[in-house]
Amino acid sequence: MTRRHRGRALLGATACAALVLAACGGDDDSAPAEAPEVTFSTQPSATPSTVEVTAPTADTGAATSAPDSSAVPPTSVPDTAAAPTVALGDPAISLLPIASFEQPVDLAWRTGDTTAYIVERVGRVTPLRDGVAAAAVLDITDLTEGEGERGLLGLTFTADGSLAYVNHTDNSGDTVIAEYSVAADGTFDESSRRELLTIEQPYANHNGGDVTIGPDGMLYIGMGDGGDGGDPQRHALNVSSLLGKMLRIDPTPSGGAPYTVPADNPFVGVAGARPEIWAVGLRNPWRFSFDSATGDLWIADVGQNVLEEIDVAWAADGGGRGLNFGWSAFEGTQRYNDDQPPDGATPPIHEYEHGDLGCSISGGAVYRGTEIPALVGWYVWGDYCSGQIQGLRVENRALAQVLPLTTQSQNTAIRVGPDGELWAISIGGQVARVVAG
Repeated sequence: MTRRHRGRALLGATACAALVLAACGGDDDSAPAEAPEVTFSTQPSATPSTVEVTAPTADTGAATSAPDSSAVPPTSVPDTAAAPTVALGDPAISLLPIASFEQPVDLAWRTGDTTAYIVERVGRVTPLRDGVAAAAVLDITDLTEGEGERGLLGLTFTADGSLAYVNHTDNSGDTVIAEYSVAADGTFDESSRRELLTIEQPYANHNGGDVTIGPDGMLYIGMGDGGDGGDPQRHALNVSSLLGKMLRIDPTPSGGAPYTVPADNPFVGVAGARPEIWAVGLRNPWRFSFDSATGDLWIADVGQNVLEEIDVAWAADGGGRGLNFGWSAFEGTQRYNDDQPPDGATPPIHEYEHGDLGCSISGGAVYRGTEIPALVGWYVWGDYCSGQIQGLRVENRALAQVLPLTTQSQNTAIRVGPDGELWAISIGGQVARVVAG
């Protein structure tokens, strides 16, 4: 079976009701002809000028607000990522199943609330309290269709827990970022719904889906390249498009617009560029997370036919501001579309080939808990296709070790709880805690 047809089978099979399997690239999954070897930049680009700016395209219905000079800059954090990890032996983990849900894909917490809010792709947010699922606190099943890579895909809360932001596709398949007021008991006020951003999706796949409040209080949104296979419309490096990007906005309304563009975003004032863009060159950043100790941004970017990759934007270097992660000039570290500019691309911290290790990275988090001392500082992630859960650690910003840890079929996310402990989610229904073992 070819990778293209394998991916379609994964999307269609009951046992693999996938959302993120962008490894199934569409009608053109064949790799381009081999191009001359190109050396990656090992440092962030000094300015966004390393990314090609093309004429604006009508690929988004989103309104753009004016820059706000009062926007909060990224939080300054120590560069602890460069410090070596204390050697405590190889970590060993196991999964402790907690509860089952209908197509869970993500979970989030509110500050001061021990409830885990489970995101069900079908369009519900269901609270998990003391190991028991309660009645849904948000139901938008009438606003989305939970199938393939579509549905309710991501959730985050503001620091005080009074507002929630969701990332979902609408009934036309376009991406919508919406805000809800949240009561003290965690119930969403559905009448308060406020749509911040609608982004047209040209195909059914590569929708991204994650949304997270960063250490700086800004709202970060991971956008895939719009789908099909091989970035056919070359969205990922086109800064007039919001597709294939990491976006960063202040959700506070400004000047009649539903949100504010932070004044320190890298493309503010760049002719023809969308100022919401924070970083470029992503294929399908299904899950990303911030290290709670360092502020470093970790991105799991789903590959095309050959490589899955993990990218890191070090907080001490700007947290990804203006970075180019390479797609579709590169898939991982291999040259891909040779008509795309190769200069200034930041290489992944780790990549792995399709095969026994998987074919669709689901993403993860850096462990900062106390229950598994040997795992502290490790980035833990899963792969949807293989069920493999792996960990890696870095020393001096270089990959030091990669280790297989355990398995869980149909991984959709590894998330960190408010206590620093990890949770593992499977779209097959299982939500589990990561424990020592």
